[in-house]
Amino acid sequence: MDKQNISRDEIAEAMKKEFGFNRKLCFDFVNDIFEIIIEGLQSERIVKIHNFGTFKMNNKKSRIGRNPKTKEEFNISSRNVITFKASKILLKYINSKIDD
Repeated sequence: MDKQNISRDEIAEAMKKEFGFNRKLCFDFVNDIFEIIIEGLQSERIVKIHNFGTFKMNNKKSRIGRNPKTKEEFNISSRNVITFKASKILLKYINSKIDD
């Protein structure tokens, strides 16, 4: 796969081709998965998916930033960021595909 980005529609279409379910069912399933992840991050700030990885929400504090061209300083406000750490099994799978 040469693409770097994939849409929900493309995931649903791949499920439809693989499993033969109708398009709406596949699209609803994909949306439900994303909603579960989002709700988990909002309520627990962490979502672990066994053998896949962990999504975690962290808060970055406000800080002073600098424009590298003009050297002008400005305030970067505090914000939530989401990180993902792949499981060992996923990393092993990905690395085995690189070696092939």
